[in-house]
Amino acid sequence: MEPSIQFAEQASPSARNHASSHDAVGGVVRLRSRTQSQSHKRSIDLTKTGEYDDAEDEDAGLRNEADYKRSQSFSIGQIVALAYQSIGVIYGDIGTSPLYVFSSTFTEAPTHADLLGALSLVLWSITLMVTVKYVLIVLRADNDGEGGTFSTYSLLSRYANISNRDPREESLVRMQRHDTNDLGRSTKNIRSGIENSRFFRGLLKIIGVLSVSMVMADGVLTPAQSVLGAVQGLSVVKSDIDKSTIIGVTCAILILLFVVQPLGISKLTIIFSPIVMVWLLLNAGFGVYNLARYDYTILKAFNPHYAFEYLIRNKYHGWRSLGGILLAFTGVEALFADIGAFSRHAIQLSWLSYAYPCLLLAYSGQAAYISEHPDAYSNPFFKCAPQGWLIFSLVVAVAAAIVASQAMITATFQLLTQIMKLSYFPQIRVVHTSTTYHGQLYVPAVNWLLMVGTVLVAAIYNNTTSLGNAYGVCVMFVTFFDTCMVTLVAMLVWRIKPYFILLPALLFASLDGAYLSSALTKVPDGAWFTILLATLLASIFILWRFGKEKQWYAEASDRFPTTHFVRTRSDGQLQLTERFGDELVGSMQGFGIFFDKAGETTPIVFNQFIRKLVAAPTVIVFFHLRPLDQPFVEPEDRYSVSRLAIPNCYRLVVRHGYMDEVITPNLASLIFEKVRDHIVARALDREGEKGAAASASGVEGSERDNASSRNSTTSSRLEALERAYHHKVLYITGKEQMKISSGTNVLRRFFLHIFLFIRENTRTKIASLDIPMDKVIEVGFVKDI
Repeated sequence: MEPSIQFAEQASPSARNHASSHDAVGGVVRLRSRTQSQSHKRSIDLTKTGEYDDAEDEDAGLRNEADYKRSQSFSIGQIVALAYQSIGVIYGDIGTSPLYVFSSTFTEAPTHADLLGALSLVLWSITLMVTVKYVLIVLRADNDGEGGTFSTYSLLSRYANISNRDPREESLVRMQRHDTNDLGRSTKNIRSGIENSRFFRGLLKIIGVLSVSMVMADGVLTPAQSVLGAVQGLSVVKSDIDKSTIIGVTCAILILLFVVQPLGISKLTIIFSPIVMVWLLLNAGFGVYNLARYDYTILKAFNPHYAFEYLIRNKYHGWRSLGGILLAFTGVEALFADIGAFSRHAIQLSWLSYAYPCLLLAYSGQAAYISEHPDAYSNPFFKCAPQGWLIFSLVVAVAAAIVASQAMITATFQLLTQIMKLSYFPQIRVVHTSTTYHGQLYVPAVNWLLMVGTVLVAAIYNNTTSLGNAYGVCVMFVTFFDTCMVTLVAMLVWRIKPYFILLPALLFASLDGAYLSSALTKVPDGAWFTILLATLLASIFILWRFGKEKQWYAEASDRFPTTHFVRTRSDGQLQLTERFGDELVGSMQGFGIFFDKAGETTPIVFNQFIRKLVAAPTVIVFFHLRPLDQPFVEPEDRYSVSRLAIPNCYRLVVRHGYMDEVITPNLASLIFEKVRDHIVARALDREGEKGAAASASGVEGSERDNASSRNSTTSSRLEALERAYHHKVLYITGKEQMKISSGTNVLRRFFLHIFLFIRENTRTKIASLDIPMDKVIEVGFVKDI
């Protein structure tokens, strides 16, 4: 994810004033709040300060509990607001299913017994697959507020050793592996079996990646399917409407839908939520009307006996019809994936209190009408509409079907952000659209690619029948994968004994298997498209991860403290360590700022610089930007300075939220000020500690004896810092090239070539940092992978 950071134009190097306002401190301010109030620092007598040298690199302070991502907590009012928003985003897909479930289930007018059985299947499918499985169980398997199968895989990787980690992200991941002694014997065996099996670790990775890919494949298909279906509904009013007109209107609506995405979820739901709420209420109202007027005895379908009887009686055809029944809960995968934008409690509230009862009434009412008008199965919603409501219901249906696309679009943004965090895809720009709700995201590049894909799919397929054949298979694969992942979470994370989990897991796996096997019959008729697209996306994700792991392995030799590369001689001069030739390191006058990606060990660019040039600036600062999953970072938590073993070498960590922006007129000035303040503060702190200790022990003479050495140390550091800063400022960045090792086999070489091609064309360029280019040194180096 790209940090929302800007380095502005250079200003006077001698600027030393600090902003004292809560919103603007030391050059980092909240967006749209850039006014800085100036205040003078208190004067400090530097002759009374001092500190001792440290022998090793200090801890960078990156293992900070406050830096870890955690679920955002909401008030009751915010949960209600999010529940309202979720209706407009999440339930557009699952809520428009009454338009086509019965027409997709039956191929001819059904008998009353078959209608009763099919309705029973629909009602119990929604109850078991959505309410029980997802809303009550799966939503609890979120990873600090993030949802989707891949987030469940990420959650498992925090509790079991099943994946390699990006060394640069390790300090941002909270590992919570349960102690072996706290696990039951069976759970312990399951965990150790997975951790020790390369096959199972790889299988879990593939399941996680395939699930993301399949939801994204549906994200291309769903907008085309729902909007095209809505526009085709116009033929109810005007039967002679031209197909090219339908396709043209569909494409125009799709383009408009993606154009408004940058507005963000909160603004979109101002329009979307009322539409879906009216739509669901309309379905519920029609349902009550039809039940009261035609056949209320159809409510017997709530007895699951009729569902089993239907399947037993119809055998093969009953099993095939499950491919239509499952359309009643398509969109449930988005319900889990979108949890990051709305929260578990908000989704549970909106589903149980509104969407669920509305859908039960809708399907029951349609069945009540069809029981007396069997031919109405072919277009259930419109034919079941009460007299005089057709035009209004058509308008609302078209609007709801258009909005139905939003669930998958939002899910795609959420899931792609997750896989970028875990290095399965190159980092591209992610925009947070709300400061109140941290998980509401927009990904510009993906938005436009989705737009192109959906427009092409709508134009090529050009009818909902062929698109419908491609729909449903990916949904069932994802629900099955979710069952597998959540079963493991229940054992390894929630520590529920396996024999308590076995029966529920088998029940849901059996349901998933029954629907999936039926949906797979659609593969030759169009479902191959989504499977092919998902496989292609998964291949890209796994390929990128494969290349990144090779890159981490190649960089491992550089991830050490500074003392691994250079040491300080007794005369104060730097010297390379024995493993790097024992050469003396020359001194370059100036203030060297090395950009540091990891923030914990030595930046790769520094060790490459010092080993190859055998020279170092007189003052060195490792500069690390640390983006956090929150809108703002409070002023007192933004900056962290630590000392390293090399004399006059410091690390500055700048924590920032996604709505913070660095606008200091001169980046070097900010860094200089923070390092200078650190030196002075450390001297004052140590002076206070020594004074307190001396007073407590009554020994003040020894303290005075050491004062001159401490004063000299602090003064020399401040003097070196001032002199280097005013002499010359250098920004030193690295440009790492990768070369495939000789002897690599042909297949691996092919995959690595693709990885390197993608990497080279997606790397962040130095020009994106708004710093004076005449002060930039780019150090190139090559690593074998």
